[in-house]
Amino acid sequence: MQRGGPSMMTLPPFGGAVRRIVLAYVVAFFGLALLHFALPQRGSLIEGALSLIPVAVVHGWVWQLVTYTFVGGGILNTAFALLTLWFTGSSLEGMRGSRWVAELFYVSVIGGGVVATALAMLHVFGLRPDVPAWGAWSAVFGMLVAFAVLFAEQEIVFFFVLRMKAKYLVLIYVLIEIAMLIRGEDRLAAAVQLSAGLCGYLYVRFAPRRGLSYAVTEQYFGVRNSYFRWKRRRAAKKFEVYMRKQDRVVHFDSEGRYIAPEDESGSKRSDKKWMN
Repeated sequence: MQRGGPSMMTLPPFGGAVRRIVLAYVVAFFGLALLHFALPQRGSLIEGALSLIPVAVVHGWVWQLVTYTFVGGGILNTAFALLTLWFTGSSLEGMRGSRWVAELFYVSVIGGGVVATALAMLHVFGLRPDVPAWGAWSAVFGMLVAFAVLFAEQEIVFFFVLRMKAKYLVLIYVLIEIAMLIRGEDRLAAAVQLSAGLCGYLYVRFAPRRGLSYAVTEQYFGVRNSYFRWKRRRAAKKFEVYMRKQDRVVHFDSEGRYIAPEDESGSKRSDKKWMN
């Protein structure tokens, strides 16, 4: 999907991280629905344990920071959320890749839950820490904000009739959620969604193009390799001292690799970089 190009009515690809996320929501929705049908009381207890309750999170129920997004609401609400996630997520995945989209999902969901929990515990905007929140819209808001940042001028067909640029559509969503946060009844849900959108924005702005996990992995291997090179140089110096005591002279390069005598004279060059 090109920035500023005409809006398309064709269905986006359904694969990669977006497919896994959507299928996880579908499985969770029908699983909880069947549980409610078979065991209503136990189903309600499990649903309550999976929903986001700030006071419970503070007391150790940290899994709620992930599970709350998979506790579905109504059928139409969940279906519209998943369609939005599919359409926006597929464009993001085509531009940044599956790993990046998966990280955006978790950063939005978990980050939104953490920020909303902190706000509720501080009673900001009159939020109550004992009120539960759930639903897929936390992840959707993260995706929407990311989409609006990367595809700001892209036109979206809204309700199959209205055409609107992505940045304006997301702005309308944000204003509605702010109004709900200030004057609405379901304030915690609005706080979660706005917090998820904020986390999604921060991820787009500051995360590497290949994702946080790739950057962390690169950093880890860089530190590890530096440590191994330091050990090799130290061992080389010790070996040089030992060989001098034996009236023999050996040389190593700056990386701690052995330099053969024929390499020093230049008569016979050989690549010793493979040697540790």
